[in-house]
Parts: sequence; structure tokens; C-alpha cells
Amino acid sequence: MKKVSSSFRLMLTVLLVFACSVGVFAPQQAKAATTRTPVIFVHGLGGTASNFTYIESYLSRQGWASNELYAIELPSKSGNQLLNAATISRKVDEVLAQTGSQKVNIVAHSMGGANSLYYILNNGGLSKVDKLVTIGGANRLTTNRAPDGIKVTSIYTINDQIVANQLSMLDGANNIRVFGMAHIGLLYSPSVSGLIKTALEE
Repeated sequence: MKKVSSSFRLMLTVLLVFACSVGVFAPQQAKAATTRTPVIFVHGLGGTASNFTYIESYLSRQGWASNELYAIELPSKSGNQLLNAATISRKVDEVLAQTGSQKVNIVAHSMGGANSLYYILNNGGLSKVDKLVTIGGANRLTTNRAPDGIKVTSIYTINDQIVANQLSMLDGANNIRVFGMAHIGLLYSPSVSGLIKTALEE
């Protein structure tokens, strides 16, 4: 009987050591540590998260890791400020929790610019966003000024026939005018992607 009992105790000890080693007694999910500030992409009217495939691919080639790039799917394709800002808020909190980062950067296209600014100004984003980069952003539908404490870059094209240039430019922002592409073309331009990279790294 003593021999059986000793064998049982030995087996139990081995199982306990193994369980601890694989994390059975530490169920918390490890954070996906990042070396760069995570980037959240916010699409515009009628858009989807896939609108940023080109820009995400470009940034990946420039050294951004997959756990540093997040494209959001907004619930209101018509750009409802309240609904979309609330969704952006949840996504920001989720990314901060997953990565352990203190802040995020946001890259937004078209109405996504206005939605992101609404989030920043009305949903607690001032303390959670480091940089905002808008491309063809309908920014002035929310505010005329860049929020204090956030580095804002607004990239717009003189060939935009969907969002007027006046809506994109913000007081206090780095407003950058580009040529040779239309509103949707901003999402697929090597030069614009380069400007986004520069803005995120400044």
C-alpha cells in the first residue's frame, strides 16, 4: 500500500509541475507587447476595415508589427457620430488593454476623420490618443481646431470631389496638400502612405 501511495504522490507532483508550466494556474492572457504606438484605422462613409489594406501593408514593410495595426469596422456606414465614436472608444480601450500601451495613434479616412475627432473630444479620447492622421478627412464637421495635446496631420488632395478641402484643414494641424489623386485614391497612394509614416513617427 505504501508503494502505491508513494507512486500516486509522485504522479501528482509531476502533474502539478506540468500544469503550472503551461499556465493552468495563470489564466490571464499575456499582453502583446509593442515597440511602437499601436495604430487604429477608421474608415469613412460606406467604407470597411479592408479600405486600409494597402496602407497597412506599407506600414508592415516599414517595420510595424501585426499587433501594432488594427482596422476598425464602424456600425454606422452613414457616419453617425454617436454610434461610431462609441465603437472607436471601445476599440481604443481594447487595443490599450491588449498591448499595454498608454496611447494609440489613429489614421482616419473621409468621415472617419470627423468620427475620430468626435471620439477624441467627447468620449475621453484626449488622454488616449497621441497622434491623429486624417486623409481626405471631413474634419470640420466636428471641429475647426486640432484638439490640444494631440499631434494632428491632415492630408488632403486638391482633386477631391467628395470632401471639400476646406472641410479637411484644421487650425493648429499640419495640413498637407497633395496632387494627382482623387478621394479614394488617397488610400492607395505610395506617396500618401509615406506621409502617414512620417506623421506617425514625428
